[in-house]
Amino acid sequence: MPSQEPVTSLDGLVRAALARGPGVPMPRVAIARSAEGFVLRAGIEAFEKGIAEPILIGDMDATRRIADERGLDISRFRAIEMADDQGAVAEAVRLFRQGEAQLIMKGLVSTATLLKAVLDKETGVPHPSRILSHVSVFESPLDGRLMLMTDPGVNISPTLQRKADILRNALDVARCLGMAAPRAAILAATEKVNYPAMPATLDGDILTKMAARGEFGDAVVSGPLSLDLAVSAEIAACKRYEGPVAGCADILVTPDIEAGNILYKCLSVFSARVMAAVVVGSRVPVVVPSRGDSNASKFHSIALASLLALRGCG
Repeated sequence: MPSQEPVTSLDGLVRAALARGPGVPMPRVAIARSAEGFVLRAGIEAFEKGIAEPILIGDMDATRRIADERGLDISRFRAIEMADDQGAVAEAVRLFRQGEAQLIMKGLVSTATLLKAVLDKETGVPHPSRILSHVSVFESPLDGRLMLMTDPGVNISPTLQRKADILRNALDVARCLGMAAPRAAILAATEKVNYPAMPATLDGDILTKMAARGEFGDAVVSGPLSLDLAVSAEIAACKRYEGPVAGCADILVTPDIEAGNILYKCLSVFSARVMAAVVVGSRVPVVVPSRGDSNASKFHSIALASLLALRGCG
């Protein structure tokens, strides 16, 4: 495996994904239901930049028609005819199981259908390492630092134990990016425990104590913590809040999918951030782009998945 040089920007993420070493082939990404223009464009861009080679799965007549309408050349890629959702996602997982693909990407199929196939006990990805969760990587609008956030897309209302696994997944991704001792903020509306009115504050407090006992390895975890205290040293000083993560969080852990989804879309829409995002926790990085994600976000999501596969993170 190539040395894990720290990744400090999205451009650096692409460079790291290209640093495969001599003789290491380009990873292949199985696209389930490929008749989607934006996904096709991202797959072609990833191929042309040396990140990943797409395998197209789905209605091939529809896929070719959409490609022709957008002036995209897909003739050089492997194409597998599969008319329905279940067949397409099952084929994508089969390709991974057989070593013919190293990544899986969502096309014209729901995230739930794809992840159900990944988790299938008989035909899915063997021995998922942990629960599945969505992790996004972006450059901070405040200072340009590379940051992570989780989970805006998979776990709806996670229990404390699920939050612990969501945090572990994000820490794994951060370490794969070269963050030796990641700093994670367990977000809530306030930095004070207010239970039972605000259950997320108690979860943050417990996760912080778990981290102090070494349950998350070499990491600094602080919570509950409001978003402004987690990302702005200036605001933390103004509020006279002191803590090891104040103003310097590497990872933002949101309390539920609603808060996570809102934060994700604030970053991508209001702040025009490129969001590289994957679903992790199984043995294959899964790219699940939103229809509203930019072309750059879709491309960088493939690059992130490619890097995680290269560095042995699932």
